[in-house]
Amino acid sequence: MLKHCFVYALALLLVSPLALADTELRAVSHEDVWLMKRLGSPAVSPDGRHAVVPVTEPSYEEDGAVTNLWLITIDGSEPPRQLTAARSGESGVDWHPEGAKIAFSATREDDEQSQIYIMDMRGPGEAIRITDLSTGASNPVWSPDGETIAFESRVWPDAADDEANQERSKEEEERGINVSRYEGFPIRDWNRWRDEKQTRLFVQEARAGAEPSDLLFGTELVSGPGYDGGLQAAWTPDGEALVVSATENLHEAAFATTRRHLYRIAVDGGEPERIVGAEDFSCTGPRFSPDSDWLYCSYSPINEWVYNHTEIARVAWRDGSTDGDAEVLTGDFDRSVSSFDIGPDGEALYLTAMDHGRIRVFTLPVGGGRAEVLDAESSGVYSSLTATDDGLVAVWESSAVPAEVVRLDPTTGQHATLSEFNAERAAELDRPAFESFWFTSSKGREIHSWLTLPPDFDESRQYPLVLFIHGGPFTSSLDADHVRWSPHLLAAAGYVVLRTDYTGSVGYGAEFSRNIQGDPLATPGEELVEAADAVTEQFDFIDPDRQAATGASYGGHLVNWLLATTDRFDALVGHAGLISLEGQWSTSDAIYHREIMNAGPPWESDVWEEQSPSTYAEQFSTPTMLTIGERDYRVPLNQTIAAWTYLQRMQVPSKLLVFHDADHWIMNGKEARYFWEEVHDWLAKYLKDD
Repeated sequence: MLKHCFVYALALLLVSPLALADTELRAVSHEDVWLMKRLGSPAVSPDGRHAVVPVTEPSYEEDGAVTNLWLITIDGSEPPRQLTAARSGESGVDWHPEGAKIAFSATREDDEQSQIYIMDMRGPGEAIRITDLSTGASNPVWSPDGETIAFESRVWPDAADDEANQERSKEEEERGINVSRYEGFPIRDWNRWRDEKQTRLFVQEARAGAEPSDLLFGTELVSGPGYDGGLQAAWTPDGEALVVSATENLHEAAFATTRRHLYRIAVDGGEPERIVGAEDFSCTGPRFSPDSDWLYCSYSPINEWVYNHTEIARVAWRDGSTDGDAEVLTGDFDRSVSSFDIGPDGEALYLTAMDHGRIRVFTLPVGGGRAEVLDAESSGVYSSLTATDDGLVAVWESSAVPAEVVRLDPTTGQHATLSEFNAERAAELDRPAFESFWFTSSKGREIHSWLTLPPDFDESRQYPLVLFIHGGPFTSSLDADHVRWSPHLLAAAGYVVLRTDYTGSVGYGAEFSRNIQGDPLATPGEELVEAADAVTEQFDFIDPDRQAATGASYGGHLVNWLLATTDRFDALVGHAGLISLEGQWSTSDAIYHREIMNAGPPWESDVWEEQSPSTYAEQFSTPTMLTIGERDYRVPLNQTIAAWTYLQRMQVPSKLLVFHDADHWIMNGKEARYFWEEVHDWLAKYLKDD
């Protein structure tokens, strides 16, 4: 007998007393998925007593979504309190070192771009805008003495000040020519065409009317052909400089891995000094130890593998700069670090990592050693982890419980819920916890899957099975719902949903992830079919004669591979899937890692043809619905158009949806709802019980 009823009831009790009400649970709708409040990363105050978290209230109406800041009391003694009520997005919160104020970025009133605002936390009062740049300002960081703010802005390379930026923008507008100019790769980045602007670091006094200073203008770092920001700035403990992450070889992205290094930038100007970085690794996310003796970063090795764990590294900090080489602290930890923080006493590191379909919390000594999981039985997904004197603060969600802010005990890993932003809506929903399932593949690999059961589940009935294939591939099917690809919403139509962590997935050790290299679709596709066979054989409530598969991005690639290699499914639904490995490689915004994945460029390796679905187009026979965003630059539009052409040429029942304003994701609420209506209609057409 499955244990989902007990787990689900326990999960609801953990969320809210509302769950005790005598309420008849209902199936999950798209409104439930889309309108759940979305939580940003909590910013914890210096004394560890409070956290400020951005909370987004989504909407189906254009410009209807609102993000405001809420104050959370870490010990749970007071309910959350809303701090702001602006009709805009607010993000990037940073506390004043003494906890008296917060800085954040927002677009308010007549702001044309986001600006930096400061709010006094000692009493009532409105936030005060301190920047007024035509190019906007974001990601504020207080200096150690609380007198200065550092922030980022995207500016024209040759603009020395805001007046020059305004003049350059005016010139571009008056030209009346909508053209992008390139002399090197890359030309696009996810959902946008790359422009000539660059992210630079500014500092100014933390008051309105102060003059900002551009610390990077005219330096060799930003003048080189391969500079790119994404700075993640951290002040040095003495307040005389900032440490940022940047790259100097983006212009080599067509034929080499892009490397990110750490640079020290003096507040009084001068050329940035590279302090951490080498040809064989990248470092990002700089942060200093509480005693100021160490600089930590997220470390990514660069080698012959397309997949590497993200590690934690540190380097000694002496006299205002680094001293020695970077030391990897998690080399013996066979998981990839999602996030980490340093304990306030400086004795322990706390980190999150994918582990068997969950994201769990681990700890290890600051000098490295064995990583220990806080709670080996923890469910769900932890993110945005911060260590305080009174415990760990994070955002947690699971398959049965929507996202909330929690406080974890650093010794037991047990958590207490500090917010109930989604509790009332969740208490109405029939959304049972996912069931974990393992089987051994034909290659002898232990493969993990999740089963999502439909509402009003009756074990004596038989339900159609739908495979829901995750993207990536270097991610995992997690014990949580998803705003775009919701297992509960798919199951709501009366299906058992199977999500399998095929070879290449993360959370099962580096070897399991690396086994996909040189074998991008064949073995993962084989494992998906074997997973469907295994659950069908084990559970009588799964109908062997009514089965379908769906997936997006890499999951869409695998949908097309199933179309090419098997006729066992009654229907397929694929979003943003490639039909030709070479076709995507030659038109995508990111390419070199695909050469590593496929054992060389297309003219040197047979993988490109042997594992392209288009090679087997004459075998296409399964009714298939394809969807794509016209502005998708990761899996460009022509890949879906080509798949559609093959289907039509082979006279396979098929449907094509092109979302003209969407990119890799369908993030307009009304269009997302329409997408799901079409998915359910397509599956019902082929899975309905005759």
